[in-house]
Amino acid sequence: MSGTLTIVGTPIGNLGDFSPRAVQALEETDFIAAEDTRVTLRLLNHFGIKKPLVSYYEHNKRERGEQICARIEAGENCVLVSDAGMPAISDPGEELVAQCAERGIPVLAVPGPSAVVTALALSGLPTGRFTFEGFLSMNKKSRREHLAQLTDERRTMVFYEAPHKLPTTLRDLYEALGDRRVALARELTKVHEEVQRTTLREAAARYADGGARGEFVLVVEGAPEPEQEETVSLEDAARAVRELAEREGVSLSEAARRVAALTGLKKSAIYHAASASE
Repeated sequence: MSGTLTIVGTPIGNLGDFSPRAVQALEETDFIAAEDTRVTLRLLNHFGIKKPLVSYYEHNKRERGEQICARIEAGENCVLVSDAGMPAISDPGEELVAQCAERGIPVLAVPGPSAVVTALALSGLPTGRFTFEGFLSMNKKSRREHLAQLTDERRTMVFYEAPHKLPTTLRDLYEALGDRRVALARELTKVHEEVQRTTLREAAARYADGGARGEFVLVVEGAPEPEQEETVSLEDAARAVRELAEREGVSLSEAARRVAALTGLKKSAIYHAASASE
């Protein structure tokens, strides 16, 4: 009988955020797949848990994923954790979940902390609709193409960024998107947690010379809604033609030409409507 894969969210900074159900999942599993076994071992030691660990990270995920799936199919239960937050969200665990889905292996989840939704909730920006964009590529062409796709994005956008890359990312966001509101969430749930609510222009200037510390989540305001063009009905245009003709003593044809230029409606349609109502 096949076992199961359970993805367990881990603290993003404060061990007090690890839920009793998450502790239970680690205590009851057969083995744990971890992005960095050293980080996970500290978590296990804190809660007095002893379980076999296997490494599962970006550069071994395909081969190790096959091994993990084979063990689950043989009847073992596995818990997947990342170093911080929910596995499979901007995380190599995405592929392991997909491999399990392809092979019909049951996948369960114990929800936990997530930097994405935590930063979004603290941002003060609209939260009803948002898009998570992860880390921007350091490849200039890919980065430029990614940002070009976001210029008209009206949903709030969430990005991850490392401190040493922050100046370049803020500059590129400002150049691509213009001066939008932005919240810079740093060291979430940790002692030095900070949320700066400012604009892309001001943030780019503040960090231009570096000096950023801690992992950042950037929450960027979406593009403004396009202005709705006022529509003029044919009836209103015909009324305007008659009033113009009477006020300035011009023919209906001339008045219709002027009103058509202002409204975008066809001159012939406006003229016939104005003539019919006389």
